[in-house]
Amino acid sequence: TEMCLFWEGEKMTSQKTCQMCTLIKFNLSEEKKMNTFMQLSLVLLLSVGLLSCKPEKRRAKVDSVVSGIKAESDTAGQIRLKYAQGFRVEYRKDYLLLEIQDPQNKNSTCYRFVLKKRGGHASFPEGVPVIDLPVRHLICMTSLQLSNVIKLGAMDRVVGITSTRYLFNETMQKQVDEGRTQKIGIEGNFDNEVIMNINPDLMLISPFKRGGYDAVKDIGIPLVPHLGYKEMTPLGQAEWIKFTGLLLGMEEDANRIFGQIEQRYNELKRLVRDVKRRPVVFSGELRGGVWYAVGGKSFLAQLFHDAGADYFLKDDPRSGGVTLDFETVYNQAESADYWRIANSFPGEYSYDALKAQDERYADFKAFRQKGVIYCNMREKPFYESMPAEPDIVLADMIRVFHPELLPDYRPVYYDLLKK
Repeated sequence: TEMCLFWEGEKMTSQKTCQMCTLIKFNLSEEKKMNTFMQLSLVLLLSVGLLSCKPEKRRAKVDSVVSGIKAESDTAGQIRLKYAQGFRVEYRKDYLLLEIQDPQNKNSTCYRFVLKKRGGHASFPEGVPVIDLPVRHLICMTSLQLSNVIKLGAMDRVVGITSTRYLFNETMQKQVDEGRTQKIGIEGNFDNEVIMNINPDLMLISPFKRGGYDAVKDIGIPLVPHLGYKEMTPLGQAEWIKFTGLLLGMEEDANRIFGQIEQRYNELKRLVRDVKRRPVVFSGELRGGVWYAVGGKSFLAQLFHDAGADYFLKDDPRSGGVTLDFETVYNQAESADYWRIANSFPGEYSYDALKAQDERYADFKAFRQKGVIYCNMREKPFYESMPAEPDIVLADMIRVFHPELLPDYRPVYYDLLKK
């Protein structure tokens, strides 16, 4: 699912190192000693560090290394990828060659760009667009793009966005209020005059959406696809912070931040490695008589698996959106333990409000036993923060599926619906 900053209800298809943790010595074998330390220190940081903080502070606390062990990250300034499959960087003598392609379709268009140092001169491949680095001013079209910039602390580089709906970040909102970041309209209906006045170095786009970029092309602004939302794993999506860091000349920051995210995520995964029971979870809602979900090879299915649960469509081979009828979902998910819902609801969401949408919802076990995992996107910075914080989302899910592993952790994005 692409998380657009200005989603208007349309269908959706899919820091410093903490020093509080110290090594506790146990009279155990070396293997048990390390496993025990990692689990205790993870629980300690997540519980103590997050217990009484506001959402923004909770995220800052989780940015510490969870076990007190220094994160191993590539800080050499070169981009080396482990999980992301949608872009590649080739380092050549006088420039970089950037290739971008849909990670879900290896036969799709491959977009190529030459990246060179601003003011530098060299011989480049003919017919390939050239972008000067570092990018000083850019336009973000989606919240996933914006989440990378926010995580890097480079909001001052963003001179244009398409809307401020669901915009929580105070710095970005202040920039909009002061006119330093301007609204350029939505895809298919851009304000070209505003874009020309902004004169950005480039515009990050989503080529598989509504488009309307022809007029922008005529202005001569480089259009660079950002396909992080097409990645099929949480860490693959989060690794696109390296893509943004490359463009902004912040490679070391991006490598360091992602290294910390990766370590925290993998340590959380290890917490659930030996769980005895894996609950079943399904996702989505009916919209216009059609149930929108995602396939078993999707980002969300991988997240559930890493949190110690089984997605109800885990054997489905698709990585993108799946449309089903109610009967099909009911046959496969009626006895599922949990039901994940993320929507934009005015007011307080409840089981009564859910049932009011469709009486049949009450027939699911997850409804009857209050197993709905919920995020209200009107109240949480779901769009602009969550894509760059898979470790926090994973902790949220583990807290639901296996609460004994993180007993004092307070969820940030997702939590069980209480009423």
